Amino acid sequence: MNELTKNGVSIIMVSSELPEVLGVSDRIMVIHEGTIAKIMNRDEADQENIMTAAAGGEQVEVEG
Repeated sequence: MNELTKNGVSIIMVSSELPEVLGVSDRIMVIHEGTIAKIMNRDEADQENIMTAAAGGEQVEVEG
């Protein structure tokens, strides 16, 4: 997977295993009830931020 990203390939991973997500992701999108709750870079992501967004604690406006 690292070789692909080094070559500019994007990878979408769907998982509920937070340690796995945090270990391999550059950006994380959290979806709550079918709506994007938060998009965060790896440096701001931790299990607490992800779970807060997943529980509906934060919602973002997505343009487009």
